[in-house]
Amino acid sequence: MPLTDVGALVAIDVHTHAEVSAGGHASLSAELFGASEKYFKEHPRPAIPEIAAYYRERRMAAVVFTVDAEHATGHPRISNEEVAESCAEHADVLIPFGSVDPWKGRAGVREARRLVEEYGVRGFKFHPSIQGFAPDDRMAYPLYEAIEELGAVALFHTGQTGIGAGLPGGGGIRLKYSNPMLVDDVAVDFPGLRIVLAHPSFPWQDEALAVATHKPHVYIDLSGWSPKYFPPQLVRYANTLLKDKVLFGSDYPVMTPDRWLADFDRLDIKPEVRPRILKDNAVRLLGLAAEERTART
Repeated sequence: MPLTDVGALVAIDVHTHAEVSAGGHASLSAELFGASEKYFKEHPRPAIPEIAAYYRERRMAAVVFTVDAEHATGHPRISNEEVAESCAEHADVLIPFGSVDPWKGRAGVREARRLVEEYGVRGFKFHPSIQGFAPDDRMAYPLYEAIEELGAVALFHTGQTGIGAGLPGGGGIRLKYSNPMLVDDVAVDFPGLRIVLAHPSFPWQDEALAVATHKPHVYIDLSGWSPKYFPPQLVRYANTLLKDKVLFGSDYPVMTPDRWLADFDRLDIKPEVRPRILKDNAVRLLGLAAEERTART
């Protein structure tokens, strides 16, 4: 089943993590991983082929990425090329995103261009708190400019993070960098850039709703939280003003889509809005409908 056969998919999960490479290299240090596992409860770390099998069994597609935070953490990342090549081997269900540390400057810009043009990467994950930068820092603007020009998506972690939770000083991770209001400047200065604010943005949920409502190319993904804990204003906006801009995301393997979808089934979402959140909005954001039409001609 090629991914362009989107009609066969039950859902598209726009937020999953490659936490371990084929050779066993972890995406975070043992200390940060340990804190994360304690916060989220212990979870498996599947390799990308295992992720593919998991989603294939459920007739879903998944966006897969790692996080490049070498500057702030000193921990070598998982290779973007490995992620993209492994996703290409499972292109029926996996969609590759890259991650480039904004502190890498021009080298990072060159890498982003290569990943899109040579490896088919469709977007880039940013985790400002772990990467140690404010999204509105002009240092990152050349990278955003390249991503906008390439027609790729920029996905920003927003809100609190379990990474570093409980460690002295939170492991050096500053929560303030993940306030979604810092992404508002990015949306203003790069009006053609498609942006996703990842997660219910505790404690800044209203800020995220304001930015997504005000800026036409800003979306929200619902990953990392069970839907039964969604704040009421998020549910209200998902049902109304943002029904075309809210996306299903699980945060797998931290949270499984099985649990997320089971709780989503009990959420007060209008029947006509459910398919938009689970698949249709992601199809439009990622340009999959156009690719499907092209494949059929």
